[in-house]
Amino acid sequence: MGEVHVELVLLVAGALLLVSLGVSRLGGRLGIPGLLLFLGVGMLFGSDGLGIQFQNYRLAQAIGTLALCFILFQGGLDTNWVSTRPVVRRGLSLATVGVLGTAGIMAAFTHFAFGFPWLVAWLLGAVVSSTDASAVFSVLKERQLGLKGDVTPLLEFESGGNDPMAVFLTVGLLELIASPDTSVLTIVPLFLKQMLIGALAGYALGRAALWIINRIQLQFEGLYSVLSIALALIVFGGAAVAGGSGFLAIYIAGVVLGNAEFIHKRSLVNFHDGLSWLMQVAMFLTLGLLVNPHDLLPTAGLALACALVLVFLARPLSVYVALANAKMPANEKGMVAWVGLRGAVPIVLATFPLLAHVPQAQTLFNIVFFIVLTSVLLQGTTLTLVARWLRVRENMPAVPAYPIAYTPTGQGKNGMVEVEVRAGSEAAGQRIVDLRLPPEALLILVHRGGEFLIPKGATQLLAGDSVLVLATGDALRAVRERLTPA
Repeated sequence: MGEVHVELVLLVAGALLLVSLGVSRLGGRLGIPGLLLFLGVGMLFGSDGLGIQFQNYRLAQAIGTLALCFILFQGGLDTNWVSTRPVVRRGLSLATVGVLGTAGIMAAFTHFAFGFPWLVAWLLGAVVSSTDASAVFSVLKERQLGLKGDVTPLLEFESGGNDPMAVFLTVGLLELIASPDTSVLTIVPLFLKQMLIGALAGYALGRAALWIINRIQLQFEGLYSVLSIALALIVFGGAAVAGGSGFLAIYIAGVVLGNAEFIHKRSLVNFHDGLSWLMQVAMFLTLGLLVNPHDLLPTAGLALACALVLVFLARPLSVYVALANAKMPANEKGMVAWVGLRGAVPIVLATFPLLAHVPQAQTLFNIVFFIVLTSVLLQGTTLTLVARWLRVRENMPAVPAYPIAYTPTGQGKNGMVEVEVRAGSEAAGQRIVDLRLPPEALLILVHRGGEFLIPKGATQLLAGDSVLVLATGDALRAVRERLTPA
């Protein structure tokens, strides 16, 4: 019987994944975020739907934590530090002041409007205070939404950096509820400790992971994927065991690796991209199974009021306060305020009060789930419309799929990059032979009008061409100087 049970579980799991992928494709055509559909599939197969009984909050929390580990790691790998560095100060302000402001506004609203005790009101505010990395990363990818200025890197950095703050606030408030005599000031050193250890551990272990990947010699390429999983788990778990924030550490480690050269980088980044999507699907399916829709109805009015206050008051106000001193156009600030997507993180955090047996914990969980549904449905489906209305949308350049791939050695001596020939540059209208490029620079392919040309000395470069260049650092700089205007 045990073997049949395992086979049945595997069959159901495969069916859930397959159905989720099918509806997400349909949702893409209809403009509905895939995350909302993954939740919907889980609810459809749950106890109020097809009858799958799943009420294991501890297991759901463990799945959510594991999933967030790899989602944040992938988010770090995709973070371009060159474009992110200018927004770090603003991102940190959003991840701290913005999160605390959102939690405070939500706490005041639920306390005065619905009579929640202050600590419980603050707990609800803390749980829904952070934007969700998985929601932001996936919705921006789905929409292929090009945003002007620093909006995209700021949103990505904020969503990767504010989860630790929300986790800390939630855990700290649970300690205050469990020990009412504890002073609020006693948790401030704990916060500083978690952030400092998490940041240092993430950077140090990220550098160590880079060294290990480049120095270890594994027999098969596929084993490097296993190695990367092991290293990611060590970073997350090691930082947490040392008393730091594992969420912050794994994101920083991902940034360190993503902005360095290492062996099999392309295949490993692609592997973690697929793993991240698997984690997102699994996490949202699990959380969908965990909820009984009929339990949401008694709190629907309260939850809807909280959701509207969060979307239209708490999030915008906290963003404008956090970015008050930032030199950023008002329309870009408005876009940041609107892309305050809530996703799996609040639902996972909402399981903490349940496991801690906090009074009204089930009500809090139902409210949080309803808020997430409202946020993804309202904000996720209107991103393109709001971006156009605020005039922050721009067309994303088509990225050509080159018929060759480059596998770095990890030594950092050579690199293959794409350089665009700009109008007004020295190279526009000139033959390659006349440019006198350094001998250490090799022009491999020229992309022009959807076609690939094999460059020769007599090949004339035109403005708008994209050239694939293999070169050392100094030679690459010389190529850039000739292909882009001074």
